[in-house]
Amino acid sequence: MSKIFKKPVVWKNLYFYRKSDAIYLLTVEFCRRFLPPYGDRTVDQMVQAARSGKQNIIEGSEDGQTSSEMEIKLLNVARGSLQELRADYLDYIKSHHLEVWNTDNPRQQRLRDFCHSNNDYEAYAPMVEKMNDEEFANLMLTLCHQTDKLMCAYLEKLEQRFVTEGGIKERMYAARTGYRQEQDAYIANMENENKQLKEENAGLRNRILELEAEVKRLGARLS
Repeated sequence: MSKIFKKPVVWKNLYFYRKSDAIYLLTVEFCRRFLPPYGDRTVDQMVQAARSGKQNIIEGSEDGQTSSEMEIKLLNVARGSLQELRADYLDYIKSHHLEVWNTDNPRQQRLRDFCHSNNDYEAYAPMVEKMNDEEFANLMLTLCHQTDKLMCAYLEKLEQRFVTEGGIKERMYAARTGYRQEQDAYIANMENENKQLKEENAGLRNRILELEAEVKRLGARLS
């Protein structure tokens, strides 16, 4: 069975899952602080996109034990959800005439380094309490971007493994073929041993006949 099912992925330990969980909780906080609680569908869209990102990572990792295709598909769905969320944060910044921090901005460099070193919500919670909406939105853009890069690298490895190992159908076929080959080899070995035993048995019978004939000759001489 170990040849058929892949080793389970502990999704809670995946860096991009931990970041996606932080993104979801931080998005809930962002919407609570900076978007109207009623009458704005953007809140539901952003929260749902953030939740879809992390939930599809969980589902994809769980399904990946039996279906590499489904794992790749669901992780790509998660990527799509987080990209949608990133676009919502960009829209917020533009519609509120805020600044998207570029890579040369010292604040962005510090933010990028912090996000690179921290994956969990607990690291961000004290910090975002003091942030205004521009700082918070740029933080979320950075987190979404880094999570996407991590997922792209992970998906590339999954796709390479799928090409070399195939999905569950291919692994089942390989396992079944391997079992049949083992059985065929066992049968061939038994047939070879049986043939050798028959040859040895025939040799012994011939030797017995020769000895019986010699005994008769000796008996005839003595008589």
